[in-house]
Amino acid sequence: MTLFNENYAKLPGSYLFSTIAKRVAAYKEAHPGQQVISLGIGDVSRPLVPAVVEALHKASDEMGRSETFRGYGPEQGYAFLREAILQHDYVQRGIALTADEIFVSDGAKSDVANFQELFSQACTVALQDPVYPVYLDTNVMAGRTGAFENGRFGGIVYLPCTEQNGFVPQLPACHADVVYLCSPNNPTGAAMTRAELKKWVDWAAENNSVILYDSAYEAFITQPDVPHSIYEIPGAQQVAVEFRSFSKTAGFTGTRCAYTVVPKALQVYGRDGVAHSLNALWLRRQTTKFNGVPYIVQRAAEAVFSPQGQKQIREVIAGYQQNARVILQALQRAGLTAFGGVNAPYIWLKTPQGIDSWTFFDKLLTHAQVVGTPGVGFGACGEGFFRLTAFNTPQLTQEAAQRIAQLQF
Repeated sequence: MTLFNENYAKLPGSYLFSTIAKRVAAYKEAHPGQQVISLGIGDVSRPLVPAVVEALHKASDEMGRSETFRGYGPEQGYAFLREAILQHDYVQRGIALTADEIFVSDGAKSDVANFQELFSQACTVALQDPVYPVYLDTNVMAGRTGAFENGRFGGIVYLPCTEQNGFVPQLPACHADVVYLCSPNNPTGAAMTRAELKKWVDWAAENNSVILYDSAYEAFITQPDVPHSIYEIPGAQQVAVEFRSFSKTAGFTGTRCAYTVVPKALQVYGRDGVAHSLNALWLRRQTTKFNGVPYIVQRAAEAVFSPQGQKQIREVIAGYQQNARVILQALQRAGLTAFGGVNAPYIWLKTPQGIDSWTFFDKLLTHAQVVGTPGVGFGACGEGFFRLTAFNTPQLTQEAAQRIAQLQF
């Protein structure tokens, strides 16, 4: 008899977005003549920009010639991309890192999910509520939680992000070894200021804790007091790992490229009190379990940092930011209270008249043929809220916004 990992049995139902996809598919099958517009899953709609496509073509041609063909590459990423990331995202912001502290991967989701492997099963985990499901689910799978009761897992330190605290997590009253923070946030769209983030860095230093900082949406930041990197905060390199992605920044959701920064100054400890480099541990993990991102994809990612690439992706991001404004205005016309959409491509709306999140999902789908994401799917504090994304085309976003604005609540 082969036993399975029973921690998987703790997970309630299927993955959130799989559940949504099934409901939408059933609705479409029952109403074949209706156009359903998705403002749900955070996938992009604009194609790769010309500078990226040109780099893909050039690299593909290289792979077809014996003198320029490449086989296995370095698991942590080619030097040309790591250097481009270092210079553009860090050195230009006055942040002192080195290229070997940057690890190229096939997605921030994968890295965030896999990084917890480096920590003891006995580590206490803290995370925001509502939260991106991958943070929580992977720790459940790893056995760091108790049973699921009343919408929460035992053993997890939940950090409520509510309307009252501006959806910004407050410091926990108890100890936590590992803390997941996401800013700009998915799903709420809230972004932490320098002052707010400094409190977390100082707390982590005082408590010998590690912050896993998801910065996948930093390209959407518009306000000057919101840092683009946690390493803009003094002392962060001693306590924080940062995750970045090309998915929403440059449309790589189908191309797959991201990176994680693990400073050499960040240490963790064995039971004997001996310090270990988290950078070295992640390198060991990646060289064992990961074969690296394809060469042609890394050349495409490098092109993102070219002058033409930067200009082109900024235009795309500006389009998504305009979509967010359109959605916010429509929600206001409908008399709904909404947040986010300023430093993030997500709009977090308060469901009207005490309607629960899934009931609002059904109402929006059946009466407006618009798909969003029920807030409760991100955690107990998400009940009574709903997430919309700005990643559809301008035309379909405008159409969806008009449909929402005409609804009667």
